[in-house]
Amino acid sequence: MVTDFANQVDQYIGKLHPPPLEPSGKLLRVVGMTVEVSGIAAPVGAKCHISNASPSGFIEAEVVGFNDDVLFLMPYGSIEGVSPGASVTVVSRFPMVNVSRDMLGRVVNAQGEPIDGLGQIKASEACGLFGFPINPMERGPVEHALDTGIKAINCCLTLGQGQRIGLVAGSGVGKSVLLAMLARNTAADVVVIGLVGERGREVQEFVSTTLGEAGLRKSIVVASPTYDPPVARLKAAHLAHVISEYFRDRGKRVLLLFDSLTRVAHAQREIGLAVGEPPTAKGYPPSVFALLPSLIERAGVGARGHGSITAIYTLLAEGDDRADPIVDIARASLDGQVMLSRDLADAAHYPSIDLNGSISRIMDNLVDKEQVNLANRLRRYWSLYRQNLDLIQVGAYEAGTNPELDEAIELIGNISDFLRQESEDNFSFEDCWKGLRSCIGGAAR
Repeated sequence: MVTDFANQVDQYIGKLHPPPLEPSGKLLRVVGMTVEVSGIAAPVGAKCHISNASPSGFIEAEVVGFNDDVLFLMPYGSIEGVSPGASVTVVSRFPMVNVSRDMLGRVVNAQGEPIDGLGQIKASEACGLFGFPINPMERGPVEHALDTGIKAINCCLTLGQGQRIGLVAGSGVGKSVLLAMLARNTAADVVVIGLVGERGREVQEFVSTTLGEAGLRKSIVVASPTYDPPVARLKAAHLAHVISEYFRDRGKRVLLLFDSLTRVAHAQREIGLAVGEPPTAKGYPPSVFALLPSLIERAGVGARGHGSITAIYTLLAEGDDRADPIVDIARASLDGQVMLSRDLADAAHYPSIDLNGSISRIMDNLVDKEQVNLANRLRRYWSLYRQNLDLIQVGAYEAGTNPELDEAIELIGNISDFLRQESEDNFSFEDCWKGLRSCIGGAAR
């Protein structure tokens, strides 16, 4: 009896303190950004050091796959200075990151290290990079409207605290400016901004100019520019979610602005193809279509309504193709989408939100019936006018043919004025609904 109990204790201690890994392995070869290593055992996601000729004496890398006893690693930086037979050491079995309240107002890289020149950040807690899933039966409901300060969103696409929504846009249609407006105006305790795969110039410009000092004060920016290796870009995506979960679990209302989910898919595609995954739609391997829903599900209302993460993910519609596979898979997992139009941007209509194709699937649960009817009436006018725009412009439409279209033509000037907004403006819910009533002539029909 005593022996059985002792064995159980030994097994339990063994789970808490697993046997040590082999101290080091040997680099076999480098193929592109993939490093093949033998003589060492480590799980996928483990962090390793590869010895090289740099001043630090090593480069950091992550295990991304294996084949028999050969590990596939990808470095977080340049692999220059690595030589055949270099020593490889496992330094961490599980991917962990340090998170702290002191991150507020700071800009960090994929490792959580500050890159803003303001000194080190005091770490208070180590968290698992991939978080912990919440039982769906324990999640709180999305029941409180979120004031974004943007008229087109507040009235026509009302968001809730804990909602996940996509911002679908091509390049050069005002996406970054809209994100900055959301960061400055949205009623949230903490704003986490993930800039993954952006050009280095755009990161600095977004932080210093577009976001500004006022927006940065309550924000944490996680930046992994396009020149970072794919494993670093992917880690930055997980880090932005870990930071959001850290504050959500402390009862905070968190706004996660993530730019962009498409660049994360590109990073995972690079990794997947490098380790031998078969390509599928547009060259994306199956792991991409498993990764995106798992990331999105990390946002939302916390367990038993304790804190929330309202997540806005940008999706780059390549060639303005709204049927892009990444847009399509993300749209199936999100609670709605905001479509940005190049035609509206070309006409200097900002924010260039096109109500055709844009939807908030939770709006009906957040506002009263009169407000829903008002919003639907405006959307009908907008949609009717846009659908018949060619006929109207060439004079082929005869007044009186469609009474509702006649109303749309009469009101389109007011509607366009209402939906446009300067980037510095901030409108409360009350002002938005008052402006909508005035715009389309009183009560909903």
